Amino acid sequence: MLSTLRYYSDYLFAVIGYFYGRAFRSAMNTLTPIESRLRLSPLVYRVLGANPGPFTLRGTNTYLVGTGKSRVLIDTGEPNVQQYIDDLREALDGCEISCIICTHWHEDHVGGIKDVINKVIGKPVPVYKFKRTDAPEDSSKYHYVEDGYVIKTEGATLRLLSTPGHTMEHMAVYLEEENTIFSGDCILGEGTTIFEDLYIYMQSLHKLLEMKPSRIYPGHGPVVENPLEKIKEYISHRNQREQQILDVLHSSKTASSMQITNEIYKARVKLAALSNVNHHISKLLKENKIEKIGIDNYRLITAAE
Repeated sequence: MLSTLRYYSDYLFAVIGYFYGRAFRSAMNTLTPIESRLRLSPLVYRVLGANPGPFTLRGTNTYLVGTGKSRVLIDTGEPNVQQYIDDLREALDGCEISCIICTHWHEDHVGGIKDVINKVIGKPVPVYKFKRTDAPEDSSKYHYVEDGYVIKTEGATLRLLSTPGHTMEHMAVYLEEENTIFSGDCILGEGTTIFEDLYIYMQSLHKLLEMKPSRIYPGHGPVVENPLEKIKEYISHRNQREQQILDVLHSSKTASSMQITNEIYKARVKLAALSNVNHHISKLLKENKIEKIGIDNYRLITAAE
C-alpha cells in the first residue's frame, strides 16, 4: 500500500513539475532581469545562483552581508554551478566568508554549501540553520540554532526568525541596521510561493507584516521595495482563494477536493491546482471551519453546530 501511494505521489509531482516547466519556458521572458552580481546597499551584496528554473525563477538569490573583511553569506545556491562560484569570488573582492546562513533545506539554498566551503572559503565555517522536525537530514553539515539567534559581523547584526510554512523549519533573517528582511522563500520578488503548511505559513506572513520592514531581500526575484504592500498582497491572495472554497461548499453543501478544484480552477492545470486546494482544506480543517466526511468529502461547519 505504501509503495503504491509513493508511486502515485511521485507521479503527481512529476506531472506538476512538467507543467510548471512548460509554463516557465513560456514565462521566462516576462521575469524581471536579475544581475549576476549587484550591491543593493552599503551592507548587502546580492550574488545570483546562476540556476534558473521553474521554481527558482532567474535563480537563487544569495547575499553577502557586512562592511568589513569578514562577511556573512545567506544561502548557497545549487551544487556544481561554477558560474556561481566565480561570481561569488568576484563579489567578495578579497573579503572572507565567516559563516553561512541557510534559510531552509531546499537544494537550491543548501546545495552549494560544499562547493562554497571547498572552492571559495577554503576551511570549515559554521553553517547556521534551523533543525528539521518533519524529516531527517545530514546534521553533520549544520550548526543548529533556534528562533531569535543573533549573528554579528562588522557593520551588520542579523537576527534569525522562525517563519515556517514554505518548509517546516524555514527562517527569515532580520538585518537590524537597515530594518530589512531576507525572506528566503516565504516571500518572493515576483509571483507567489509554494508551501508545506498553509496554516502556519499565514502566521509567518502576519509575523513579518507586524515587523514593518523597509525592504525585503527575497530568495528569488527582484528586491521588494514595497514590503508591506507585498505581504498584504500575499495574505489577500490566500484569503480570496479560501473564500472561493467556502463559497463552493456553501452552494454545493458537500464536495470533494477535486470537485472544489474544478469549480475554482476552470481553465488551469488541475493536478497542480489540486495540491493548492488541499493545503487550503487542511488549514480550514484546523480552524474548524469545515469538516471531513468519509474519505474525501467536505462540508461547512455552521455557527449552530
